[in-house]
Amino acid sequence: MTPEVCEDSGQAAPLYITAVVGLLFLALIFFAFGEADIQRNGVQSAADAAALAAAKESRSRLEPDLKAHLADPDYFVSMFSPSFPGVPDNACWRASSFAALNKASVVRCQPLADGRWGYEVRLQSNKGMSGDIVPGTAGEKAEAAAVAVIEPRCTFTPEPDSTPDPAGSPDTDADPDPEATATPVGKVRCAGGLDWLVDSEDLTLMPEMADLFSVRLAEN
Repeated sequence: MTPEVCEDSGQAAPLYITAVVGLLFLALIFFAFGEADIQRNGVQSAADAAALAAAKESRSRLEPDLKAHLADPDYFVSMFSPSFPGVPDNACWRASSFAALNKASVVRCQPLADGRWGYEVRLQSNKGMSGDIVPGTAGEKAEAAAVAVIEPRCTFTPEPDSTPDPAGSPDTDADPDPEATATPVGKVRCAGGLDWLVDSEDLTLMPEMADLFSVRLAEN
């Protein structure tokens, strides 16, 4: 081997080592960003599930209140209006439960305050970034937020005689009929063709809460 060839080989070796080190460093950076992306996607899925869980829990808690107002047409009108606030009970414990199942913690959970019936949830992953390849990222934990809303799937039409006539007066002389049944207060008509003639004396006709209200993710 001539001296010129040896000299060229000696000069190429450091360049080769530098290139390999550079490629390894780039691979580690891509790995770090890939890990961060996986964490963000994971905690976002967890936040979505937690918000939906809180909203569904809030929807289910409406059922006892609804059963207590089956003879009140005004309640039904309010319940199926866009501004219905839902039940006052806080269902954030369901969000916390779902967060724990997905290895995340609740940073914030609260009912919406913008007129919608629903919940806003922000979660943080329990596991931080594994290394400090990108300066300042070691131990960093991903966060994500989600909003779920409960919306009526139905409309309510009251029966004409289900509300008292302000101009009329009750017939105090009439004897009540012990065999008389309660008059339906109106009809609930839902998406999908479901109709419910509201009868306070027959709870078997009452649809599931999921038939009356939908739960979906929404924008913040």
